[in-house]
Parts: sequence; C-alpha cells; structure tokens
Amino acid sequence: MSKVASASIVSTGSNYLHHVEAGHFKLDTDEPVKLGGQGAGPAPFDYYLASLAACTAITLRMYAERKGWDLGEFRAELQLDRDDDGRLHVMRTLHASAPLTDDQWNRLLEIVANTPVTKAMREGAEINSRRGDSPSAA
Repeated sequence: MSKVASASIVSTGSNYLHHVEAGHFKLDTDEPVKLGGQGAGPAPFDYYLASLAACTAITLRMYAERKGWDLGEFRAELQLDRDDDGRLHVMRTLHASAPLTDDQWNRLLEIVANTPVTKAMREGAEINSRRGDSPSAA
C-alpha cells in the first residue's frame, strides 16, 4: 500500500480539546460547549465536511482551469444531517460568481460526484486499530 495522508492527535487535559497534526500542519479539535467541550476548535464532523469542501473546491478549480473555464469566486456550502434511521446525509451546494452555461454546470456536477474525498466517503474505507507501545511503568 502507498501512504496517502497521515495524522496524529494528542490530548491536552482540557476536556475534549486535542491537538492534531495533519501532515506538517497543526490544528485543534474540540466539541461544542453543549456537548461538554469548550468550543475551542472545530468538532470532528466539522473537519469531515471541511475535507469534502476542500476536495470539492480544489478538484473543480483544477477541472475548470484545464477546460479554460472561469469560475470566478467559487464557493461550496455543505451541511451534514442525520435522518430518523441514523444515516448521515451531506447536501453540497455549489456557487460560482462567473456566468456558466447549463452544460458547464451539469459537467461540474458530474465531476464533483467523483472527487477523491467524495468517493472515499461514499465507498467507505477499511479502518483497523491496534495497540501502540506504551512507556513502561517505573
């Protein structure tokens, strides 16, 4: 297998606030106050949507550039909802400030349905866990 990405997380001792390293970037994550956190950073599902939004914007920008299309300012708004059966649903709404034809919009909607993160989220990923080494007790 080839590595696609890596991340690590370390607790801070302050409720649910944790420090994340994703690649060489440092981020914080927390839960909202209403869930016992401090609201000191995005919650895990916020990062879930953010990763999909980022992949959406980058993929569509790359595609538009290859086609010579001007998107102007591109914006994607994403919302995550849970239905009565507990299933998650993402609604992704796309906006471009430049005028696009219906054919261009239809093609962008086809492309966005197959971004790498969209496919990973839709198809799922095998997730395994294992115990790591612990410092020995002295």
